[in-house]
Amino acid sequence: MAKYEIPGAAIAIAKDGRLVFAKGYGLADVENKELVRPDSLFRIASISKPVTAVAVLKLMEDGLLDLDERVLDILAHLDPPGGEVLDPRFKEVTVRQLLHHAGGWDRDVSFDPTNIPHRVAASLRLPGPVVCEDIIRYMLGQPLDFDPGTRKAYSNLGYCILGRVIEEKSGQLYEEYVKESVLNPTGITRMRIGGTLFDERADGEVRYYDYRVSGLSRSVFPDGTQEVPYTYGGLYIRGRDSVGGWIASATDLVRLVSGLDGSEPPSPLEPETVELMLSRHDPPLVDTDHYEGMGWNVYPVGSDASWWHSGGTAGAKSLLLRNEDGVAVAALFNARPKEDSEFSRERNRLVWQIAREVNDWPEYDLFPLFGYE
Repeated sequence: MAKYEIPGAAIAIAKDGRLVFAKGYGLADVENKELVRPDSLFRIASISKPVTAVAVLKLMEDGLLDLDERVLDILAHLDPPGGEVLDPRFKEVTVRQLLHHAGGWDRDVSFDPTNIPHRVAASLRLPGPVVCEDIIRYMLGQPLDFDPGTRKAYSNLGYCILGRVIEEKSGQLYEEYVKESVLNPTGITRMRIGGTLFDERADGEVRYYDYRVSGLSRSVFPDGTQEVPYTYGGLYIRGRDSVGGWIASATDLVRLVSGLDGSEPPSPLEPETVELMLSRHDPPLVDTDHYEGMGWNVYPVGSDASWWHSGGTAGAKSLLLRNEDGVAVAALFNARPKEDSEFSRERNRLVWQIAREVNDWPEYDLFPLFGYE
């Protein structure tokens, strides 16, 4: 934290379903000298994607969704913008392909539509801020970058679409369905979609700091010509709900993982569904041991596996992992440093080291102290 000028962080560690460590470090709010608590809420950014994947699989479990359904059959009410022609390959994109980041979009070839809200708003003649459905409509008029299902490329758009699939199939708003069907059954009650502006912070949520060169950004709101801190107005958090909109505590995240791996029931998913979640796309999209499961990076080890996801957004960095020894670690930070890539590499190395270096684990369980039933 000192090296990368990060004010605050929280770490939680669970072993075989027992919360054995939870601690806050540094300042949740520098200006008011508020300390980070073990259960402080942070933006978790793309760790929202595993949450979305679990919700999709819950719909499948309940018989409300077939993973091989084509997404445009589900979202039939969406049409390309006026005058634009739909790439016919879009009609073949399935839910399963989106879960594996194999829907046909590659931001390194074209662009990431979730990062150009002003262009999307102008194209659709909307005042803004744009939400996922607006982004999908905009992309219905853009070509795909590759044939769906033939390879993988990390896609925010794919998880934007999955959020709308959840809404269409459940008949509920995305956030409501996830809370009711995924989080509440495991005793997680404080996770929610975060706010964009400073005065929209939830109780117990940290303050965010971003060390971008400019420090300021064009506001996403209709008066968007004004410059605002990127952390509070440069990105519409609710418009990225299923992609990167959740806020959570480190203890929330390891509780979710401990449910999913079966070590601390209840789990939102049956064991065979979790096995499917961690499975490789068939046929394999990459010829390596490490692959993209459904919402998770996965590395099989013997009869078990390590699975993880990281995140980074306006003023926040995050990492969640569960290794092959049943150790779950969540590490959350309230700043994004200038040396973003270097920080991420060092953070990843240290967190994996934490997960593997302890041989004698305590028998106590701290989960009840944080209100998890």
